[in-house]
Amino acid sequence: MFEKRSIASHINPLYSCRRYGVSLWQCPQFLFLVMGLFSIIAIIAVWLVATSRISDPFLVVLIVLASGAFLIVMSFVITNSFERMAEASKMKTEFIGIISHQLRTPLTNLKFSLDFLLSDHFAQERSQQLEYFGILQENTKRMGDLVDSLLTISRLENNNVPLEKKDVSLERVASDIIAKDKPFADASGMRIILDCKPGLENVSADLLWLEQIVGNLLDNAIRYSKGGGQIDINIRRKGKMVLFSIKDQGVGIPKAEQKFIFEKFFRSTNARKKQVDGSGLGLYIVKRFVELLGGKIWFKSIEGKGTAFYFTLPVAR
Repeated sequence: MFEKRSIASHINPLYSCRRYGVSLWQCPQFLFLVMGLFSIIAIIAVWLVATSRISDPFLVVLIVLASGAFLIVMSFVITNSFERMAEASKMKTEFIGIISHQLRTPLTNLKFSLDFLLSDHFAQERSQQLEYFGILQENTKRMGDLVDSLLTISRLENNNVPLEKKDVSLERVASDIIAKDKPFADASGMRIILDCKPGLENVSADLLWLEQIVGNLLDNAIRYSKGGGQIDINIRRKGKMVLFSIKDQGVGIPKAEQKFIFEKFFRSTNARKKQVDGSGLGLYIVKRFVELLGGKIWFKSIEGKGTAFYFTLPVAR
């Protein structure tokens, strides 16, 4: 049933219009149908004109085929350009919606806390004052993290990311990140197990970006777990690369949505239902950094059972 709906959706131009939020004449699929009809009419017209003026049938066929190929290519180029414009417009709309949502919550919390601190009730016990100052600090950090992610994406897309590769111990980076996130993991009832063979070679990487890669993956593993359970991190040599894996027992990723997991602003439906904070930028950034450092990243996931992310980086020479 799902496949039938999927095929029908792709054939129906109205589905594409609704998906991109554009009018019928700006819809890529509708334009493709119109251009296809125009190409057929044009090919027939060329054939009629050619047969009336050229006696050689072989030459007529060549002219018709050449004209048809040209029109088909032009139709594809035009509709593809419109599709990219529609996709860009859709992403811009989604971006505004996501950023507005991500900023609204911390700003509301900041306003509430500031209103309280400026009110006549401020002279209450110190423990309550510290609680509201903690809210201010937490929400300021959330907005700062979001801005940092947006700036990082801007640098990545403009190829303006400074890379300072050197020999780095992936085991030490993982240990430091685990220690940093331990309070977060303890609060979520999570155990983090690091398995690394003694004497593992260093990797060639930028320390700052490597910390962000491991930090994002561990943060996601804790954040999208169902509460309790275990996170397993394994680091080992694999040929000329070092393989890092992190496995959780969280909500997993629906199979139909897995192909979008590394796209900007994407968040799976079950993650949104869980109402976990997130901008949908972390995995996009992780993938770009891994590739910039000469590695590869992939994952395996079963909805309701958990997700495992893997990435490789070159062994330091």
